[in-house]
Amino acid sequence: MNIVIALLLAYLLGSIPSGLWIGKLIFHKDLHEHGSGNTGATNTFRTLGVTAGMVVFIIDLLKGTLAVMLPMSFLFDIKGISPLIFGLLAVLGHTISIFDKFKGGKAVATSGGVILGYQPTFLLFLLIVFVIILILFSMISLSSISAAFAAIFGIAVFPAFHFILNNYNWFFSLIICIMSAVILVKHRSNMNRIRDHQESLVPFGFNLSHQNKRN
Repeated sequence: MNIVIALLLAYLLGSIPSGLWIGKLIFHKDLHEHGSGNTGATNTFRTLGVTAGMVVFIIDLLKGTLAVMLPMSFLFDIKGISPLIFGLLAVLGHTISIFDKFKGGKAVATSGGVILGYQPTFLLFLLIVFVIILILFSMISLSSISAAFAAIFGIAVFPAFHFILNNYNWFFSLIICIMSAVILVKHRSNMNRIRDHQESLVPFGFNLSHQNKRN
């Protein structure tokens, strides 16, 4: 019973639509009606401002981290089940939220939170990739897509050299592949806009792909 309750709690934790609720309660704006229509941190930044965006980012990140910590907490102390299962449920909750008519965000921050709770050094590598791509191309979407591909590359290559990941962990690799796939699927429309040079840009960086759309 403890396992079932913890799994359900992980999903519900991930389902908290922080951007949607903050937008409605504090700014009286429905994020579904502004910008990309997404309720994640990126659209919150663009629609509600930097402070709200940072708050939503931190909450979404911590949803993944706290979910990973659930089976090790004093509330449950569950043995024999990987904490990554709970993290994955939080990611699914974030993208298919029961509190938002089974809609949600693009899973970048929450996936990062899962990795932060399980393998923080690997997250640092992904963060470096994210920041480099952001500076070069001025697109959060492309940075997220690149980090997803970098995660797949990392789990395939790093253990062979005992760099960051000391050994191959098939279950961690599976979870990384699933989370990366979710991120890539959720960014399909962004990929189309990038191809058409119409993707939204942050107000800094080099915009090396020469996108035309600016916020």
